[in-house]
Amino acid sequence: MARLTTRLHRFSPLAAAAWLAAAPAWAQTAPTAPPPASQLDPVTVTARSSPPASVGGWGDTPLAKTPLQASVFSSEQLKDGGVQRLSDLTRIDPAVSDAYNAEGYWDFLTVRGYVLDNRFNFLRDGLPINAETSIPLDNKARIEILKGSSGMQAGTSAPGGLVNYVVKRPLDAPLRSVSFEWGQPGTVTGALDLSQRFGSDQAFGVRLNVAAAHLAPMVRNSEGKRNLFALAADWRLSPETLLEAEIETSHRSQPSQPGFSMLGNSVPPPGDPRLSLNNQPWTLPVVFDATTASLRWQQKLGADWKFITHATTQQLRTDDRLAFPFGCTDTDGTYYANRFCPNGTYDLYDYRSENERRRSDAIDLSLQGKLQTGAIGHTLTAGALQSRVRNRFQGQAYNFVGTGNVDGTLVTPSDPTLSNTNTNRDERSTELYLRDAVAITERLSAWLGLRHTRLQRESAQTDGSQPTAYAQRFTTPSVALSYAFAREQLVYASWGRGVESNVVSNQPRYTNPGEVFTTKSRQAELGLKGASDAFEWNLTWFDIERPRTQDFGSCDADATCTARLDGTQHNRGVEATAAWRQGPWLLRGGAQWLKARVQGSQDAAVDGKQPTNVPARTLKLQAAYDVAALAGLNLQAGLSYESRRMVLPDNSATIPGYARVDAGLRYATRRAGTTTTLRAGIDNLFDKHAWRESPYEFSHVYLYPLAPRTLRLSVQVDL
Repeated sequence: MARLTTRLHRFSPLAAAAWLAAAPAWAQTAPTAPPPASQLDPVTVTARSSPPASVGGWGDTPLAKTPLQASVFSSEQLKDGGVQRLSDLTRIDPAVSDAYNAEGYWDFLTVRGYVLDNRFNFLRDGLPINAETSIPLDNKARIEILKGSSGMQAGTSAPGGLVNYVVKRPLDAPLRSVSFEWGQPGTVTGALDLSQRFGSDQAFGVRLNVAAAHLAPMVRNSEGKRNLFALAADWRLSPETLLEAEIETSHRSQPSQPGFSMLGNSVPPPGDPRLSLNNQPWTLPVVFDATTASLRWQQKLGADWKFITHATTQQLRTDDRLAFPFGCTDTDGTYYANRFCPNGTYDLYDYRSENERRRSDAIDLSLQGKLQTGAIGHTLTAGALQSRVRNRFQGQAYNFVGTGNVDGTLVTPSDPTLSNTNTNRDERSTELYLRDAVAITERLSAWLGLRHTRLQRESAQTDGSQPTAYAQRFTTPSVALSYAFAREQLVYASWGRGVESNVVSNQPRYTNPGEVFTTKSRQAELGLKGASDAFEWNLTWFDIERPRTQDFGSCDADATCTARLDGTQHNRGVEATAAWRQGPWLLRGGAQWLKARVQGSQDAAVDGKQPTNVPARTLKLQAAYDVAALAGLNLQAGLSYESRRMVLPDNSATIPGYARVDAGLRYATRRAGTTTTLRAGIDNLFDKHAWRESPYEFSHVYLYPLAPRTLRLSVQVDL
């Protein structure tokens, strides 16, 4: 598991796809369930209209009418696909791929070729959260993924996109739903979803989600457990006033899965996908405990305006532990710093960082409404977001304990000695933002966004030594023009900036500890969108450039490493998606062609090369069929393709592309007022063996195998 820096301070043209759901259209353009009735301004979603995506920043405006690309995955889609974690969505969307996703650990995503930052690229109901934890999906109404620069939507964030989790809220109609799911070889999950309104005029509403699971995945030595309790409530004080509150608390305990690696100078055949190298007698689980709560007040101010106050708090506690393979020393004395030895052995470390505590608090005040200036209409949002982050850690163990091998047969002793310090971090930020959707004519619109951020960050080692602190201010603009050239047909052009702010670690190996690097990424995008009763499509060209920060020097002793800016990563690509529904058939899919290159690097070995772990071509196709002979039966199939990935920064080693096919069905029947839904699926139907991804993290090669053929079954009863 490559968590070394957080720990030390921190597959051939055809592939296999995801699942399919019959009722909804494809993720990007699919209609989802209507928004909860507790919202002040409900939106009616027709069979042709795309859903809104709040992550885009334009409120209830349907995706088909906004100058951006985003995917919306409803809770029903997640159930049909057997999606248990965020990284499972990489099976569906062509712009989304894996980025170091291991069993038992938190999720990473790559969007448009850039890895999202778990600290800054994740939202919950539109407010920032820390995603360095396991986030349950049982109480999430939908997941939204914005594609592209996010400077308008977030103060500091990596380019590529944002992820927004939308929490389930009380419904108008009563809901009584219970479900059970089994996944091969022995994962069992039970969940309860209840919603009820009561009181005078049904003014009060509650939504309860409870889930518990015994985790027994295909990866051996990874058994664990998880549970969730989530409660959401609202109070309609009047037709103009709505108060919403919710809280969720979750626990997950499960050993995590280290990655395989190169063997000397060769990329080995795919390893056993059931084997975990974290199988020492002293192996302990990674434990995630999380509590998140929020309070939101919405007040209508006349027919066209409303004021919203929204606050959230998140408290995380983590025990991060692993038998960690990293590098090796061969029998002839050769040291391989970034891979395993040719004979399959590696150096093994006892890593433990317990009682990690992360707290994030945020409050957002916004005013939203419409006004007219002459013949020009404005849809305005103005607001202020204040957030605070406080991360506290203990001393950590990272101790060499002996030699392991890729067969997982060597046993070493443990050494939990707290031999290293960690880094405590504090952050405060205030963000002022303004967005204006300007209707210049009936067909032509301008979309203007501006966010100004004031940032203050501090850090110090857990023993109090080597403190760093800095403060910054910066502004991130966004502008777009769109033109509706025909009914339900849109063309747009957009440009925007994003900002990342990082400080060089205060570890003694750096010659410039505390130096601050503020990098500004930029994105240009051109898009076409269209829709009819049976067909929806999107075609997008994007160009994103991001400065790179790299380490220079041997970096193997004190004062031997210097961090500095070193060229850019330049990603240009085309994404096409479509969905077509005719009679009993639903076809949907998408493809992305990506040219990602390192440019302007001082290192000739990587300059002009393709970044590691980024496929240049992806294809995700799905089909579903309603069986007329048996009402309620829907058959599903999927095909996906990912091209080869680079293993080393100099592109001298690669893993081939791979093909994957999935199949499934859903059968729903209603008797005596009770709806029963049976779902079954086989992921990786033909049991394809391949390396799924090749993350190059912490200057080390990692290889993760594609999961083997896996059967899943579930039953859901709605009373």
